[in-house]
Amino acid sequence: MAPRIPLADLPADLEKNMIEQLGTVPEPVAATFHSPKVSLSSMEFGGKVAEWDDAEESLKSYAHMAVATQVGCGWCLDIGYFHALNQNLDLAKASQVPVWRDSDVFSPLERDVLEYAEAMTNTPPTVTDDMYAGLLDRLGAPAMVELTAYIAFVNMATRNNNANGISSQGFSDNCEIPLAKRPAAPAA
Repeated sequence: MAPRIPLADLPADLEKNMIEQLGTVPEPVAATFHSPKVSLSSMEFGGKVAEWDDAEESLKSYAHMAVATQVGCGWCLDIGYFHALNQNLDLAKASQVPVWRDSDVFSPLERDVLEYAEAMTNTPPTVTDDMYAGLLDRLGAPAMVELTAYIAFVNMATRNNNANGISSQGFSDNCEIPLAKRPAAPAA
């Protein structure tokens, strides 16, 4: 899918920095740079989100990929696999997030986090008191607050990318892991 909005030119220094970090300019940045305030604020907040450290990185990564799968954000899945590789996460698990319900590689906690991420992503959200309490009991308050805010942030990002028509840029091509295919959307 081609982006629904033409990609904007970035200032030379920002473009150079992106290429040094990722090898290319991420399409979500170029798509939103028509409004530099929106783009820069999103990147700034995303940078702050990346600094949070109360919840396990693997749980946040798997939650992000679960949200991306549900929303249909190929770019987020693509970069999620790339980040999993660079964060030394279990790549077998990362590759199975799109089909986690049918996979036996996830721990009970990971499965509950994936279910929670999906429940937060549903419209309207379907988070239950029991679901929340079970995670709060095992994660503790700081990690639960962080995980919840993280999932909310990635919902914003995935929905923004999806609406703008942003798709995979091939970041996961470097991972050399077999990626599970997204389950087909249910027939209407």
